Amino acid sequence: MNDLDALLALDTPAGRDLLAEVHGTDPAAELAVATRLRRSHPADLVSAALGQARLRQRAAAKFGSEDAGRMFFTPNGVEQSTRASVAAYRARRFTELGVTSVADLCCGIGGDAIALARAGIRVLAVDRDPATAAAARANARVLGLGDLIEVREADVQEVATDGYDAVFVDPARRGGRSGGAARGASVRGGGRATGGRIFDPEAYSPPLSWAVAAAGTAVRAAALKVAPGIPHEAVPADAEAEFISDGGDVKEAVLWFGTEPGAVRATLLPGPRTLRSRQLPDPDVRVPGRYLYEPDGAVVRAHLVAEVADQVGGGLLDATIAYVTADELRPTPYATAYEITDVLPFNVKKLKALLRERGVGVLTVKKRGSAVEPEELRRKVKPQGPNTATVLLTRVAGAPTMLIGHPVR
Repeated sequence: MNDLDALLALDTPAGRDLLAEVHGTDPAAELAVATRLRRSHPADLVSAALGQARLRQRAAAKFGSEDAGRMFFTPNGVEQSTRASVAAYRARRFTELGVTSVADLCCGIGGDAIALARAGIRVLAVDRDPATAAAARANARVLGLGDLIEVREADVQEVATDGYDAVFVDPARRGGRSGGAARGASVRGGGRATGGRIFDPEAYSPPLSWAVAAAGTAVRAAALKVAPGIPHEAVPADAEAEFISDGGDVKEAVLWFGTEPGAVRATLLPGPRTLRSRQLPDPDVRVPGRYLYEPDGAVVRAHLVAEVADQVGGGLLDATIAYVTADELRPTPYATAYEITDVLPFNVKKLKALLRERGVGVLTVKKRGSAVEPEELRRKVKPQGPNTATVLLTRVAGAPTMLIGHPVR
């Protein structure tokens, strides 16, 4: 049974009853549950239900257990869909721009469409993959949003978006064995990704240039979701680039049109807290001070480390590494602060002796600009004792260095 047939079979009264019966099944008990249920249900339907139950359990981290427990997913739909908190933030931005209708192109299983509809926005959700479109349609219905979300199975490059205030495009950013996904398909939905991530924006499906042209048709605004590692030189001059993290993890970058051309911002969720570029010069390199600041990943991706250094009155440990050092503690939401007790040249034996002397049994290892793997270092130093410490592996003026300290609470 393929993904589409499985979704259609599960989205029936009998299929939904079976899903309710396998809800919360422990993976260790799957074989026993499957054996029991196959006595009274078709084997392929039982397999589909158990597979969907696993997907719902995985999706709970993104959508919350209540929504995920009712929604329908494809394997790639879980992996590639937008986290609900990020989608809700973006929907709020659209409403603040006066948007009341959005064409969501490459909609996947409908995560962004759901957030937009919950913000009161009418949505045309388009995806080329049949199973993906079926999942998005079912999700709009089970979440009570069917009146606001129209799902259309089509190639996004053949869909007219006139009549909508805004356009949102989330191109596929994973390649297949042949070098790319089918143009207009959404790998965050049902298309199976057999390759790795795509870093060239023109290799997206559809390519960034097409998405930018589609953005130009929007009446009020447009947003294009791109990889967080997009080269800044690839950002169009008339776009605002926003880099978003959630709980400290970088999730995505978005190119906004119709907002602030040329602006760059880092947005941290929950919050939101937004740091804007002031086009500051690179900070000076200086000797380690009492405090070290580790900028949030979105700040680093947005190239706004200089703005953080300016906030805390600090400089860089190394011109090529995003660690900021300062003599005073100036709390900022855009970086984690550590109080540094020791600065040593990188040496495993010295680190092991120091940790033993201080009774450190819980060791956090962080690194920027170091080839050493944290788990490997932890195994070598064998921390033991009741105390905790953080070691930051980096370079100071080009020299491999260990900074030992602890987070500022």
